[in-house]
Parts: sequence; structure tokens; C-alpha cells
Amino acid sequence: MKPCVSLITLGVDDLQRALAFYRDGLGWPTEGIVGREFEHGAVAFFDLQPGLRLALWPRASLGHDIGVTPGAPDPTGFSLAHNLGSKTAVDAVMAQALAAGARIVKPAADTFWGGYAGCFADPDGHLWEVAWNPAWNTTP
Repeated sequence: MKPCVSLITLGVDDLQRALAFYRDGLGWPTEGIVGREFEHGAVAFFDLQPGLRLALWPRASLGHDIGVTPGAPDPTGFSLAHNLGSKTAVDAVMAQALAAGARIVKPAADTFWGGYAGCFADPDGHLWEVAWNPAWNTTP
């Protein structure tokens, strides 16, 4: 299989709350919730970068679609990373996430590998690492 990730879906407990966090709190553009006319269809999409989107979908709907009963969320089973071009940019995003309602899991600090990183949890507990890696050419 050739790796080609085009969609990351996060199961959420409250779609309106999750939409407000990412759209209003983090400032990510979206058309809002679409698919409300379908049972288990309400979802919100965000363009992350060319060819990659994030979907927020109620956990119950995601479970229904794939035939799995949702269990207790486990934030350590999966994390996302947002890499930036400087320590200052990391601090700014961490502050924005906190102001939007995120829970700071690990404050930004120098890392053992020579970078700078912190971690926050969104309102559903999904973990986001915010990092600067001096070995990577990252511009956002």
C-alpha cells in the first residue's frame, strides 16, 4: 500500500462543542456542520493542507458506520502533531489552544532531542503535540 492519507477523522462527543473549538478557538476555516439531513451524517470538515482534511464526527455515528460500539476514549492511543518554525510560534499556538478551551497536558519546553514541544488536549481529549524541530524545515 502506498501511503496517501487524505482524511483524519476524530470521533467527538459533542459536535457543536468540537466545531466551536476548532473553528472559533483555533480559527480553522470550515463550512460548519454538513450532512444533518442524514441519520448519523452530521460532520464538520476542515482543510488542513492540500490533499488533507480533518473531519469531526460524533463518536456514536462513527461507531454506527463501522459497526463498532464506542468505548471509553483513550487519548494515548493516537495523537496529532502541529510542527512550527520557532519556539515563539509553539508558545503562541499553545496559548491560543488554552484560550480556546484546550487542557494543557504538557507545557511547552525544550526536549531531549533538541527541539521544543508541548501538548494539549482538545475538549474530547484528543492529544495535539505542538513542536519546533530544528532539523525540519517547517514554515507555519
